[in-house]
Amino acid sequence: MLAVVDILGQQFKVAENEKHYVPKIEAEPETEITFDSVLLYTDETGTKIGTPFLTDVKVQAKVIEHVKDDKVIVFKKKRRKSYRRLKGHRQNLTRIEVIKIG
Repeated sequence: MLAVVDILGQQFKVAENEKHYVPKIEAEPETEITFDSVLLYTDETGTKIGTPFLTDVKVQAKVIEHVKDDKVIVFKKKRRKSYRRLKGHRQNLTRIEVIKIG
């Protein structure tokens, strides 16, 4: 089974027993969450495509942990003008494990 799920504005292709890093979800670790916005669902019988979402398919997942992504460096420079700016950013992520699709 395979599904494409919209999680906080981003689309993820998920299957059962897979782990994914998604944008930070306000949930405690070891809690189960359900995603209702399934865009596509595929199994042995065929493929269902939502317009825009499927109403009869849900994805259940478990929150494993909250982590931070690698640092992204933003460096700006204008030559011969003594202008240099250095900024860093680390995105907050949530690691989830997909338990059940259906």
